[in-house]
Amino acid sequence: MSDLEQEAVEIVATLKRHGYEAVFAGGCVRDKLMGREPVDYDIATSARPDEVTAIFPKTVEVGAEFGVVRVIIDRHVFEVATFRTERGYTDHRHPDVVQYADARGDVMRRDFTVNAMLYDPIEGKVLDFVGGHKDIDAGIIRTVGDPGERLSEDYLRMIRAVRFAARFGYEIEEATLRVIRENAAKIAQVSKERIGGEVLKIFGGQNAHIGLELLSDTGLLAHILPEVEAMKGVKQPENFHPEGDVFRHALLCLQIMGEPRSPEFALAVLLHDVGKPPTFTETDRIHFSSHEKAGAEIAGRIGRRLRLPKEHVHYVQHLTKEHMKFIAVTEMRESTLKRFLRDPLFDDALELHRVDSLASHGKLGTWEFCRQKLEELGEEEIAPPRLLTGADLIELGYQPGPLFKTILSQVEDAQLEGRLRSREEAIEFVTKEFPRRTHE
Repeated sequence: MSDLEQEAVEIVATLKRHGYEAVFAGGCVRDKLMGREPVDYDIATSARPDEVTAIFPKTVEVGAEFGVVRVIIDRHVFEVATFRTERGYTDHRHPDVVQYADARGDVMRRDFTVNAMLYDPIEGKVLDFVGGHKDIDAGIIRTVGDPGERLSEDYLRMIRAVRFAARFGYEIEEATLRVIRENAAKIAQVSKERIGGEVLKIFGGQNAHIGLELLSDTGLLAHILPEVEAMKGVKQPENFHPEGDVFRHALLCLQIMGEPRSPEFALAVLLHDVGKPPTFTETDRIHFSSHEKAGAEIAGRIGRRLRLPKEHVHYVQHLTKEHMKFIAVTEMRESTLKRFLRDPLFDDALELHRVDSLASHGKLGTWEFCRQKLEELGEEEIAPPRLLTGADLIELGYQPGPLFKTILSQVEDAQLEGRLRSREEAIEFVTKEFPRRTHE
């Protein structure tokens, strides 16, 4: 038993010693039954918020109106919620009426059956009032009660159904799936921040390709990522892309990617060709002129629309803009190649290139070339200490200005290509190539 679980068990035991009912609730019960290690433990209890705060020395009330208190033990935080029922969701997110209830009543307000089981760790007993265990065994995501009612309470649950189905490799139950399809457009009623959070979880989790397929199949993709939906039916040159259209390529990329390095990397994999639909032309052959630049702009708009962290947006834009450079790596000047190799995000860009290649023509020659160059050159050759700085140019009598950038860039080019190896050689190069009298 992990320290986290042991502390959660102690919270339950403490509440029971004070005469209250207490159980594990939600995702931790689901994960335990699936043989997965829970990342957190939520506790449901008959104790009211003020009673919980009176029992535990370190607590924070985060949702007193919903009966939620955070109990802090060492560095771990546990949400302890009073059994409750909820009614009326005028804003399609928050309940209009909250009333305290018993364990069975509490379960009936939850979203999906697999998330609606309770577990008493003291007695070692699962409390399943909605058939969640049976749905786990069958691999089904099903709403608790009527799907129309349950999903209308919070339309974000439509995307959550996709996320859980993709993550676990489950199917969405027929009635639940039908209601999602009928109400897909209503996802627009959900805040962009919440949608963005779910998008990162879907593509940053297991089976991201299944998540994309389900978002498309339910009709949600057209409303949350219309730019990705637009990839469907966009032809590609068969000699480079025997897999089919741009959407099919994105699916294969996500599948080959497997468990992503990070959610933002997964998003870059999904969006790296998002610029192809608007740049598509076909004459004697198919062209996507500067689609990487168009894609970076579109990726930026998507990230801002979904209120994603700025650093995530810039990351995705950078990988999208750079992904076509690999085509020319074997022909690059040595200085250009070294600058490319030392990009802070090069390792991730290289992995995207590997995935991109395997999902299309299947050739990894340029990927192997880059790996070999990285091993051959090492950090010192790729990013050597600068031979000259702006201060050195001033000391040599040059006036600060736009020319400094040109001079220093040419010095670095010569250094990276092995033509300059010392400060003295660099000074001689500058005074010869940029005589001071012509720039005074």
